[in-house]
Amino acid sequence: MKDFTGKVAVITGAGSGIGRALALNLAGKGAALALSDVDSARAADTAAHCEKAGARVQSYQLDVADRGAVLAHAEQVAGEFGKVNLVVNNAGVALTGTVAEMTWDQLDWIVGINFGGVVNGTKAFLPHLIASGDGHLVNISSVFGLIGVPSQSAYNATKFAVRGFTEALRQEMLIEKRPVRVSCVHPGGIRTNIARDARAAASRNTDELARAFDKIARTSPEAAAATILRGVARNSPKILIGADAYLIDALPRVFGATYQRLVALAAKRTLR
Repeated sequence: MKDFTGKVAVITGAGSGIGRALALNLAGKGAALALSDVDSARAADTAAHCEKAGARVQSYQLDVADRGAVLAHAEQVAGEFGKVNLVVNNAGVALTGTVAEMTWDQLDWIVGINFGGVVNGTKAFLPHLIASGDGHLVNISSVFGLIGVPSQSAYNATKFAVRGFTEALRQEMLIEKRPVRVSCVHPGGIRTNIARDARAAASRNTDELARAFDKIARTSPEAAAATILRGVARNSPKILIGADAYLIDALPRVFGATYQRLVALAAKRTLR
């Protein structure tokens, strides 16, 4: 998919961050857009900006953890736009807390959105991507889908799951000779609202966590979107975003399991 003109792109979590930047970038490239977010006002605002850029666009309120809603959404989008070429399962949330600290409700919440949302979106839209004859699926993992990090066990679990699910699906599409390419994205620190919208164990201060994240988030959503679309054009199976992503990707390959001790020591020093 080297040319996005006339393609129909579906983006979840399009109300802010990477999702919004992707929508605006694709609007400028002539794509038609189906944009969803759990916050309908955010989705509508992104859609309005894309419409100003000349794109055909429709916004939707969608909870990606609601399987029935996602299935209905896929049928609605395919009916309204006539086809679906590109799907970006971008919606995601964050949770900070150790395994001992987090509650069952918090764990169910993040798994339902970060992994369940990707599974729901993939299963719902895959038949439409196949039917298009020129489909591309993009699932957003994280650098925390490459290494484990203390206090991020639940987030790690969901992002590792997205990675495994997506890599297996890409192989299935190749074996079955389906006209669908598949990419898994691993962003490093991106300047988005994810830390401000995050949840945390009762012992954690979410404001402090957000301020700490701001210090390390060096890549803009616009740069991230551009990198993703370049990866789509190149049919890249693995898309790393930011210099920090390349560094983190190298850790387990260079140090093996020893990386865990290095990360634990760094985390301990940061806490101090």
